[in-house]
Amino acid sequence: MAAPVIETCHVACCANRTPNVVSWGRGGTIAFGTCNSVALYDPQVIKKYNFCWKLAVSMECKGHTGPVCAVDAIYTEDSKILVASSASDSTVRLWLCSDTKEDADTSAFHLLCVYARLHACVKTLFPTVPILACGGDDSRVHLYVQANNQFQKAMTLQGHEDWVRGVAWASTGGELLLASCSQDSLIRLWRLRAKSGPDTSAEDDHTIIKMKEDIFEVKERDVSSVFAVSLETVLAGHENWVYGVHWQPPFYKGGELQQPLSLLSASMDKTMILWAPEEGSGIWIEQVRVGEVGGNTLGFYGCQMSPDGSMIVAHAFHGALHLWCKDQDKEVGGEWRPGVVISGHFNAVQDLSWDPEGEFILSVGSDQTTRLFTPWRKQHSEQATWHEISRPQIHGYDMQCLAMVGRFQFVSGADEKVLRVFQAPRNFVENFANISGIPKQKLLTSSDSANLPEGASTPALGLSNKAVFQGDIVPKTNAEEEQFSSVSDQYQESYFHPLNLTEPPPEDHLLQNTLWPEVQKLYGHGFEMFCLVSDSTRTVVASACKASKAEHAAVLLWSTTTWRQLQSLPCHTLTVTQMAFSPDAQLLLAVSRDRTWSLWRRNPTTSESPEPRFSLYARTGKDTAIHSRIIWSCDWSPDSKYFVTSSRDKKVIVWGPCILENSGDSVPPPEIKPCSSILDVGDSATAVAFCPVLCSDNSYLLSVGLECGRILLYRWSPGQEPAGGHDWSSCGETDASQSHALAVKRLRWRPRAGRSEIEEESSWVQLASASVDHSVKIFNINKQAL
Repeated sequence: MAAPVIETCHVACCANRTPNVVSWGRGGTIAFGTCNSVALYDPQVIKKYNFCWKLAVSMECKGHTGPVCAVDAIYTEDSKILVASSASDSTVRLWLCSDTKEDADTSAFHLLCVYARLHACVKTLFPTVPILACGGDDSRVHLYVQANNQFQKAMTLQGHEDWVRGVAWASTGGELLLASCSQDSLIRLWRLRAKSGPDTSAEDDHTIIKMKEDIFEVKERDVSSVFAVSLETVLAGHENWVYGVHWQPPFYKGGELQQPLSLLSASMDKTMILWAPEEGSGIWIEQVRVGEVGGNTLGFYGCQMSPDGSMIVAHAFHGALHLWCKDQDKEVGGEWRPGVVISGHFNAVQDLSWDPEGEFILSVGSDQTTRLFTPWRKQHSEQATWHEISRPQIHGYDMQCLAMVGRFQFVSGADEKVLRVFQAPRNFVENFANISGIPKQKLLTSSDSANLPEGASTPALGLSNKAVFQGDIVPKTNAEEEQFSSVSDQYQESYFHPLNLTEPPPEDHLLQNTLWPEVQKLYGHGFEMFCLVSDSTRTVVASACKASKAEHAAVLLWSTTTWRQLQSLPCHTLTVTQMAFSPDAQLLLAVSRDRTWSLWRRNPTTSESPEPRFSLYARTGKDTAIHSRIIWSCDWSPDSKYFVTSSRDKKVIVWGPCILENSGDSVPPPEIKPCSSILDVGDSATAVAFCPVLCSDNSYLLSVGLECGRILLYRWSPGQEPAGGHDWSSCGETDASQSHALAVKRLRWRPRAGRSEIEEESSWVQLASASVDHSVKIFNINKQAL
């Protein structure tokens, strides 16, 4: 079997910001919605591929006219799947699906019009009759029972005082337990049991205290059954809306299905509670409470429990997964600790960059964050997995672009007119050394370690990360960690506390203790920032903003030593969409919405002008432009001879040769023209990148990202005759399971060979991609299989 050309190394993403979007299967796999895809994730197994996207659509159920907000399913007697779905069109639809295509019927066999925003959960009633519970914005829980192939309303359960946000069934001892949670911060447990007849003796005995029972009757094939529903208990422990309840899944023991009486709840108060009846009394009590304290984030949208009850997970308002694991070394009821979990952006990822050594990735997105991902090898594990270990910037504007200007320094641009420069603090460098295995002293020598602050924090109502030095840190006492004496203590302005990490941090630490201090602001642009780039010598940064006229479309150059504006380069008439310095740092390429590109040459420095200056070297005009639509992306070949452009017109073109002569300005520059045939990739080419390592036959390897989310690999041979298109050869593309779901925004090759931190010289190279589908992906490319 031939070796695969493209392997998925990592996918960084998070859950959508909506309830009912995470489910933990009995096989141990967590499924969650991310943008318009479904991610499958195994939190227990540390392996190379944390995700499996290879799912085939079995059938589609169409019929709702509004967004579907909840879905549940059970197997029926004849092994068919009964699916219940509720939507904002105020209806609940029921579907009967079959595993075989011959029997497949995707039309709703029953429609319930309840005229409320509903959350549905379906369960089998005694012994095989399905029962459906629906909770809605009328603060009630509605029960529907199937009789004679139709669902009929059986009862309405009243008691909640606000919207019912979740319902969940459990079967125990021949009875059913229904948990309902609400925006009134309460959870109600209802018990449903079969009733053989009226219990007159108990009704006459006034010494027995009993909960009031409501009775309903079910007739199926002329057989009548009577059931009773009573309120079991009310669980009060949360201080905000309760969005989710989840029973521990049943398991087989001794050939019988056992249902643990363990209920998990999640709330917007940023806590999860594990409830269980107390032995002896049977009173439901709080067993475990986990969550966050402080911070400026909202709480949890839902929760799930692992099949064995040893792990619990919540998904938060900002999409992050929060995992807690029960310490297996402890006795029953022992400690729960935060677990390592994957993370990612919760909105479109706009740009990404490798650090100069290729040891981590920085990405920025419309979720107003900058995130840093790096490989981590768990103790006693052979494989390294990628994780977010720092969130250097949490902003008030959507992020658009970034550029690395040093080993631990970057510039970022957002939907504001200001560029911001960030420098890694000492605490990050120390933790990065612990997680990556790189000696700390080696990392500290790459920066001015003597003057590094410990960390950073963001003042209230501020956008700038303020440096926190050793003397600014107030140590916490044990009493302060357990409780806060006042609100001002809970939300201190400098709330950074140094971490000593040996594994990737959980979400609350990422939000609070992994910021980088801001060291500079750069003013000069008139509109929102759009693209950034730095040269290979890390001395010059070029930036461009959104522009609808020539005066705003100029490229600005900045010195990374003084952070002064060096130059303004006017040429284009509309927004410069992307820029790239040649690897030898002598040429700057800019492409624009005006369908043209411009090339700028670095002038020789003199004693009178020691700072870098650039002058226009070449450009395309309206008469020489080949692209007929917006040019989205550009990049340089590793030898600085050629550059490539990609456009909305589906064309990819290589230009050159770019050979600089040291003969002075009197000699006109050589004509720079298309060196390749025009490559039509079939869709808008939104990203393009040259691999920094040449192929075995000295041809160039390019990656092209499309608006549909696919990534294509091509080899380009400059020696071949371009007329017949033989200079291009397709050598691979991402399949449906690997491709992004939406447009690819950025492609970046790792600046060194290998697919792990220990494989320096190998036949593998790595490619990182950012997409509108909220994800960052890293691919291993097998050069020998091309």
